[in-house]
Amino acid sequence: MTTKNIMIVGVGGQGTLLTSRILGGIMADNGYDVKISEVHGMAQRGGSVVTYVRYGDKVSEPIVEEGQADVLIAFERLEALRYAHFLKKDGVLIVNDERIDPMPVVTGAAEYPENIIEDLSGAHTVYSIDAMAEAKKLGNPRVFNLVVLGMAAKHMDFTKEQWMKVIEKTVPPKTVDINQKAFEVGYSG
Repeated sequence: MTTKNIMIVGVGGQGTLLTSRILGGIMADNGYDVKISEVHGMAQRGGSVVTYVRYGDKVSEPIVEEGQADVLIAFERLEALRYAHFLKKDGVLIVNDERIDPMPVVTGAAEYPENIIEDLSGAHTVYSIDAMAEAKKLGNPRVFNLVVLGMAAKHMDFTKEQWMKVIEKTVPPKTVDINQKAFEVGYSG
């Protein structure tokens, strides 16, 4: 199997690390060599967090090069825009349709770009979901990342049952049910 490259991008506190652990778990459970690398900017102050997940028969390095990501999972619109150049020509971009203003926007030093998802759709295959709204409907906004992962999972080579099993093994025991429900919302959406 050719090595597959996945990137998860978001803002500190959005669950990128848990999502990467779930991805790594499903890949390892299916016999793939997996490499994960996390880059934390000012994550605790709302800065960018980038996680690279690479899997295949033999993976030598964990970093995804520009133009090589098969799937880019973005937990926020501006993060999707910042990292879209990592996508392959036939790559897929999964975007949580949420706006989180970075500090330069908050202080008035910069403006938040308009029409991000529409503009990205002109150059890439983009699927977007308001995962926060979906998670709130489930009663727990913290599981929005599993809604996004559910949507992304449809573009990967694993069954829904395999995903449910690895979610059960990875998330805290008392949160298994709500995380699986959130995944199902994204997967069926």
